[in-house]
Amino acid sequence: MYYYKETMDRLIEKEVAEGRVMGASALVIHKDREIYYNAFGFADGERGLSMKRDTIIRLFSMTKPVTAAAAMILMERGELDLWDPVSAYLPDFHSPRVWSEEKQGEVPANREITVWDLLNMTSGIAYPDPAHEPGRRMGKVLRKLLDRREQGETVDTREYARQIATVPLCFQPGEKWMYGYSADILGAVIETVSGRRFGQFLKEELFDPLGMTDTGFFVPEDKLHRFAQYYDWTEQGGLRVHTDSHLGEYYGENVAFESGGAGLVSTLDDYSRFASMLVHKGEYGGKRILGRKTVEFMAQNHLNPAQRESLVWDSVKGFGYGCLMRVLMDRDVAAYNGSLGEFGWDGWTGNYVAMDFSEDLVFLYFIQRCGAGATPVVRKLKTVTYGVLEP
Repeated sequence: MYYYKETMDRLIEKEVAEGRVMGASALVIHKDREIYYNAFGFADGERGLSMKRDTIIRLFSMTKPVTAAAAMILMERGELDLWDPVSAYLPDFHSPRVWSEEKQGEVPANREITVWDLLNMTSGIAYPDPAHEPGRRMGKVLRKLLDRREQGETVDTREYARQIATVPLCFQPGEKWMYGYSADILGAVIETVSGRRFGQFLKEELFDPLGMTDTGFFVPEDKLHRFAQYYDWTEQGGLRVHTDSHLGEYYGENVAFESGGAGLVSTLDDYSRFASMLVHKGEYGGKRILGRKTVEFMAQNHLNPAQRESLVWDSVKGFGYGCLMRVLMDRDVAAYNGSLGEFGWDGWTGNYVAMDFSEDLVFLYFIQRCGAGATPVVRKLKTVTYGVLEP
């Protein structure tokens, strides 16, 4: 195993040394035993804060698997049916409209958006994107919501959902896969069903039982010294501090929009507890969070062949998608030595999680570079990890 640590260290340290990231850390747990951990560089270069095990980072889209798990809790209790129309909980989504490129206008949707559509990103709900009309409109909606917050108005999760509902869908519900605000709408659904704020529900049902003491939608003042900065990659190939709000994220203690798609912060150890719970099929530290069959259901491809045609990112070649996570379906297409059924997701700032039932494996990589997504080094780190696993 010595060369494994040496190889992992070399790959990660090179990312920092060559200036692609300010800091990076990784944690690998195999059969409940930590087989790798290290951290390099700075969590905040301006303040001289080193990247550490307890560094708090913005999860961005690694929030999504947590949101999916929260929905599964309500499903197991019989309080949420995945075929339910979203409008049963959020009336503003009743009778959705779809943007027609052919007609250059809105047309009625063929059916209601369902909770199942939200979980599988087949709702047609867009993210801000200048490439199409719904995306352009969503950008304007987000800008107005951010302006309202900056002017001191409390703009909460359900208000975000109400405003997102005013934008036409990109396609008929269920027609395609497309990344968008679906998980944020799911968070608002969970609020309505549970009668609790989304963050309160997550704290009581997931974070407290799992001992995730540094995970939530804001960073308390006494923990700000552990909060990583996030950076933009400049055209000149350097890093500069990011100053915008990408998807409405905000981490002050007065946060109102608790984004189910991108809003959580966490640490390596905290997120490893959540990931280990899923790898152990719903149980961690002697506490049962979800049923075994429920977690097996989560970690499956739920896209039909037509929907998978639009899952085209390089980082998910050979993967399917379901319950807000990727799942490995074809190792030949992926050209990758991981186990069939490996599942997980990543975040806009480059943080990444992979989980594997068959190997009892959790892989975590944390960086904070905006727009990084699944960086090429992640593929190398995972491939090296699978290469050393013993029976």
